[in-house]
Amino acid sequence: MPRLALYALVVCLLAVAAAVVSFVQGNLLGIVWVLLAGLSSNMCWYYVKREKDRKSVTG
Repeated sequence: MPRLALYALVVCLLAVAAAVVSFVQGNLLGIVWVLLAGLSSNMCWYYVKREKDRKSVTG
């Protein structure tokens, strides 16, 4: 797995944890954490797919 994909995955997991904690405390700021988790999840998938495509083209 590419390094940037791992970083994005870590950010995604931390954002999900922050969203859960925020919602449990009754804070609506958790919505921002959910959006950040979605963005970082998409980034993770992008970097994984890009690396896979790059390896298939180069052989």
